[in-house]
Amino acid sequence: MNRRRFLQTLTFASLGAAGGCGLSLEDGLWNPCLSDEIPDVLLQHEVVRAAWEGVDPTKCWDCHVHIAGIGDGNTGVWMSSDMQSLWHPQRDLQRRFYLNAACSEREAHVDEDFVARLLQQVDAFPRGAKFMLLAFDYYYDETGACREDRSSFYVPDGYAAKLARSRVDRFEWICSVHPYRVDAIDALEWAAKQGARAVKWLPSAMGIDPASPKCDRFYETLIRLRLPLLSHTGKEAAVDGADDELNNPLRLRRALDQGVRVIAAHCASIGTYLDLDRKPHAASVESFTLFTRLMEEPRYQGRLFGELSALTQGNRMGSPLNSLLARADWHARLINGSDYPLPGVIPLFSPDRLVAQGYLTDIQAQILRQIRRYNPLLFDFLLKRCLRRHGAGFAPISFESRRLFDTAV
Repeated sequence: MNRRRFLQTLTFASLGAAGGCGLSLEDGLWNPCLSDEIPDVLLQHEVVRAAWEGVDPTKCWDCHVHIAGIGDGNTGVWMSSDMQSLWHPQRDLQRRFYLNAACSEREAHVDEDFVARLLQQVDAFPRGAKFMLLAFDYYYDETGACREDRSSFYVPDGYAAKLARSRVDRFEWICSVHPYRVDAIDALEWAAKQGARAVKWLPSAMGIDPASPKCDRFYETLIRLRLPLLSHTGKEAAVDGADDELNNPLRLRRALDQGVRVIAAHCASIGTYLDLDRKPHAASVESFTLFTRLMEEPRYQGRLFGELSALTQGNRMGSPLNSLLARADWHARLINGSDYPLPGVIPLFSPDRLVAQGYLTDIQAQILRQIRRYNPLLFDFLLKRCLRRHGAGFAPISFESRRLFDTAV
């Protein structure tokens, strides 16, 4: 095997660890990062115009936009050395994929280029559309000690807040505060005063058990501050973690029962977990089945919401996506997120497969794949708006996410 083929195979394997099965090479391996503006012939195409019909751009807030970097811009962003070491080639290649997805690969300018490219993409959206930048806290252990040795990356609340202030016409921000921290309540109150609209957790990567009594004071403060919790649910493959069981959607019952508004990121669309409602005889059950159970409980109406990021990736297409499209009664409880920069990881998405399975028409796929070469963020929004299954698509309200975060609405 020659060196180029070996690197390609290793790179594809690294993606497989993050994206599971369903990867596609139909549009190549790497994001071309075209720097020109999207041609008007694409922006004015009927496919694009139809996607915006019924959606109010001023209510369109993408609630899942990661900030990435390596800390080379005095930003406070931190990344584990394992992600940047040739001694850990799979993790290193995953990092390269994510940076390529965001077109931020220039040495010594990674943090700067990430923001510049993101701004270029958001400005292609109609005026009023906003994007919610995610901070990301360290792993903390049961004693409340910060554990860099068990963390993958860190994005400070202060940096996310600063970026949001730099473009108030385009950005909002979501803080990330670990509930086991000694200063957790103070940090949460500080973030709220700085305009944070919600809190982001990835339990397995941060070492958080949402069902732990250690979270109770934190939940009380979320309710007092009127902040929702955006928590990852379902299997996590892109970021290393201690215990994937922490992503079990049933562990969010404690927050829901106390009155916290909870947004289940990815609608728990992949993975299997113990059915904690059936103890002591708990068996493993599909994660989406557990999410569905929670959504169908009347007491969680108005408290539990599902978030749509990553649902169109090749490894998530199927029953969860079909069910969500068909459940028109849930669409007011679904909100959109892109999980940017993942829409720029080209092999994670397969327009051809979406056509073959009846989600898209040939012309929609053609227009979408051309737009993705310029703007993966817009591609992600348009793709979800185009999706149809037996005539059913996501309602416009699923993309008008502002209602969950803006108390003035």
